[in-house]
Amino acid sequence: MESISFIEWCIENLNYWTIAFLMTIESSFIPFPSEVVVPPAGYFAAAGKLNFLLVVLSATIGAMAGAAINYGLAYWLGRPIVYKFANSRIGHMCLLDQEKVEKAESYFRENGIISTLIGRLVPAVRQLISIPAGLAKMKFHVFLFYTAIGAGVWNLILAAIGYYLHSVVPEEKLMEKVNEYSHVLSLIFLGVGIFVVAYLVYKGMKKKDTNKEASL
Repeated sequence: MESISFIEWCIENLNYWTIAFLMTIESSFIPFPSEVVVPPAGYFAAAGKLNFLLVVLSATIGAMAGAAINYGLAYWLGRPIVYKFANSRIGHMCLLDQEKVEKAESYFRENGIISTLIGRLVPAVRQLISIPAGLAKMKFHVFLFYTAIGAGVWNLILAAIGYYLHSVVPEEKLMEKVNEYSHVLSLIFLGVGIFVVAYLVYKGMKKKDTNKEASL
């Protein structure tokens, strides 16, 4: 009941400040779904209560702030402390564990800088991709640039879903439809992410083969 009440509070109190604040939480290590924030905000934009572009901008600024928190903590604390926190009781309450962090690190190592962009679109990696970026001490301005693009695309799509739903769904059915659409969307982005990663791996292997042939 408490989680339902909180979701209802989020929907009833959506403005540009609360959107940015809630998306900061969503993009940090605290588990909170963006689907609770952005689609309803898009829905209210269609109703004339909010501006669509400012909804996307506020959500993206919040996502960047949350990602920067994860990046900064990982950058300054280092791998041992990050792993210790992930394995702690508080870490588990935040749905973290060492295996998830290691998986995000592996994803980052395999795909390099582009993983910061793609990772923002991949379920279960989206909130964690900032941690390996910080551990690898990726340049902060580069990290923010790719984070902004990835988060912006994700928020634009979620807001567009909410905007569309205003024409077909009454407000009391909004969250039910948002959950349905976001689940399908997550699967689509997972497929896109796998395709892009496979393409980058193929391109990298082809480049290595070309370099070997040139050296012979």
